[in-house]
Amino acid sequence: MQKILSTFIITLAFISTSCRTLSSTTYIKAQDSFILGNNEHGRFAVKLKNVSATEVELWKTPIGGGRHSPITVKPNETLKTRVDKNTALRIENKSNSEQAAVKLQVIGDTGLSMGYLQ
Repeated sequence: MQKILSTFIITLAFISTSCRTLSSTTYIKAQDSFILGNNEHGRFAVKLKNVSATEVELWKTPIGGGRHSPITVKPNETLKTRVDKNTALRIENKSNSEQAAVKLQVIGDTGLSMGYLQ
């Protein structure tokens, strides 16, 4: 009985941990932006790797308006950032002709809206 209970607890811990992690490779057209978390949500953290040949720019954008904390991510650069409750992370591709690609690993509240904005 104790072995079954231990297995159940380990499985439950794995499920709860895996539900709070999101991994994705996201492609962003030239002169376009990807918005992560433009809805009500808790805090989350992002590990982002720019796997494209063009720079991307990150902004934190509270869902009530405004933007702050710009970060430029060069090709092949990786960074980690924390995002506050009810704040989106905007990833901008300012290139005029090249598509950008970023690998994202999100930890924390993963009930986040995702979409593109030109």
